[in-house]
Amino acid sequence: MRPWGLHALANVFKCPVHRISDKFVIYDFSVDLVKKIDMVAYGHPTIVRFGEGNKAGYTLVQLIETSNITGHFCDETGDAYLDIFSCKSFDPNIVKQVIQYHFQPESIDLKVISRQAGVSMEDHKRCCLNLR
Repeated sequence: MRPWGLHALANVFKCPVHRISDKFVIYDFSVDLVKKIDMVAYGHPTIVRFGEGNKAGYTLVQLIETSNITGHFCDETGDAYLDIFSCKSFDPNIVKQVIQYHFQPESIDLKVISRQAGVSMEDHKRCCLNLR
């Protein structure tokens, strides 16, 4: 059985703080990522700054027709934690390139897992291939 979806988890280290603490940079990243991995945004990204101490920073939520893109950006450390999940396939290397371009981190630890919840191929096609 083919996987239900692909989930990319990116730990992004030591970005220039002025990049990850700028709502407009995060917005541009979200719009660019959706386009470059060939997804369809469902509305505009939600970008909210909250938290205290070493947890303060922006959080991003972008719904896409095949699931979501989320992230949290930590002002104190310059780190970011991003998740891209979709039942439509995408290229994780493009994800890494878009992260590098927008946030200019010292390093990116990207893990990719296949998600499977025991669904039939028919259910997979109905959910992810016939959205429109």
